[in-house]
Parts: sequence; C-alpha cells; structure tokens
Amino acid sequence: MMDQSIADAFPEVQVLEHEPLSKYTNTQTGGPADLLVFPESVTETKRLVLWAKETDTPLTIIGNASNLIVRDGGIRGLTLILTKMDDIQVNGNEVVAEAGAALIQTTEVAYQAGLTGLEFAAGIPGSIGGAVFMNAGAYDGEISEVVTSAEILTRDGEIKNLNNHELDFGYRHSSVQDYQDVVLSATFKLRSGDANKIRARMDELNRLRASKQPLEYPSCGSVFKRPTGYFTGKLIHEAGLQGFTVGGAQVSMKHAGFIINVGGATATDYMDVIHHVQTTVLKQFGVTLETEVRIIGEEK
Repeated sequence: MMDQSIADAFPEVQVLEHEPLSKYTNTQTGGPADLLVFPESVTETKRLVLWAKETDTPLTIIGNASNLIVRDGGIRGLTLILTKMDDIQVNGNEVVAEAGAALIQTTEVAYQAGLTGLEFAAGIPGSIGGAVFMNAGAYDGEISEVVTSAEILTRDGEIKNLNNHELDFGYRHSSVQDYQDVVLSATFKLRSGDANKIRARMDELNRLRASKQPLEYPSCGSVFKRPTGYFTGKLIHEAGLQGFTVGGAQVSMKHAGFIINVGGATATDYMDVIHHVQTTVLKQFGVTLETEVRIIGEEK
C-alpha cells in the first residue's frame, strides 16, 4: 500500500513504491527504495524535503548514481533522484546547470558556447549535483576550480547560495557532504576559447578514457581515493588483484582502480571485492585504501 500521507500531500507526483534501484545505478546493482520520486523543480524538491522532515521520514538524495553503490537491502524512507532537474543555461562566460544535468552534457553546452575550462570533465559520467557534492575531477582538473557558487537546499528546507569558499572544497570533498544539503544548481565561471581547441581537448580526453577504463562494463567508476604518495591502480595491480572476482563483481583487468559488473553482480559482491582489495593492499604495502564511491542503503 502507498504511504497515504505522501499520496495525500503530493497527489500530482508519481511516487514509486519498492522500486529496485538497480534500474538506475551505473553498477546495475542495489535493492529497492521504499518510496522513490523524481522531482521536476526546486519547488517540488523543497516540498518533498519538508514533508520528509515533518513526517520524520528518512531522506536520501541521489544524482545519476554513477559513483554510487546501493546495498542490496535498499533504502528506507523517501529517495529523491534529481535527474529530471536538468536545465543548463549560458550567461556570458557563465554556465548555470541544475543538479540533475549530466556533467558530460554541461561540457558540451560550454563547448558549443565557445567556453573553455570544463574540458577535463568531458567524460565524467556524473550529474552536476554529484560533481559538486564530491568535487569531481579528472586529468588534472577539479570542479572546485570552475564553480563560483552553488544553490543548495538544507534539510530544514532553507535555500542558500554558497560561494566557492563556503563550499569548502577538498579532495573529493565539499561542505555539502558535511551537512547533507541538497545541491539544486551550480554556476561555472569559464573563459572564451577557441571552439576547435576545446573540441580537440575533449576528444583527446575521451579517447584516453576509453583506452584506459573499462567503459564497456557497468561500474561505479573509480572505487578508491588516491592515497598520498601512491597510485591506487598501481597498488592494486602490484598486489596481483586484477581479475579477482566475487559473484559478478570483478577487479578490472583494464584498469585496476575499477570494479566492474561482469554479469549478475550484487552490491554485496561489490562490497566483498572492495573489502578484499583493502585488506590485501594494507597487508602487502601498509597502505589504507579509502573508498571514493559513495556507499548507502541497508544490508539485505
């Protein structure tokens, strides 16, 4: 039965019950969400966040679930996936993108406007909200270098505009993580550039990514943070872990920093592989690998 209070409060909103999150995660794993909604506007998102607070309902926010593992038990309470909030606007040298907009699409819009600065993100499969949340980066670039501000929604329903300093960016970190705020949109300050050079750089990075990463398989992207003074992939490779498999989850033979779904993997398979890699690398090299991937939900 549908939770009647949310049905009464949001008669116009489609609420999915017991929806398998494996349908939405890049790993193609994950248990069900009790209640799942795809809000289409800031107003709707704010109303849903306030409803969760007022009804004491657990609330989880997801972007496009690219660097995410949802455990097999799923997520209790209300889950919001923001991918329908995907508007992207260009204002002079600024690009303003809503949280659910794909980072890849945002780089394309910047290119089409002749704006340079976002090329490093051309192949990152995350959403704008997720990119701000974790200060996504690749190829010597990070979101923190180009974001001037982000509009966020607190768990109390207050909308704030945080500047770059207030976002407190660090390596795969932002203040949004600390307070579990909801990113609504972000503003990027870019520069005018040569469209041919921008396109060439984006194509070059996409070729590099395709040659080095196992894009042909479902995965959650880079699983581990880079330990100071080390390269994660090199450590895992030297530990002899490439090809290590539990169920359908496998340490990629193409890039040791990726765990791929070779068929029928569960989130538990992923977690078992992660723990084995961490234990083995710590034992062999004395290095602790911290997860970069966001891991949420309950055990089955």
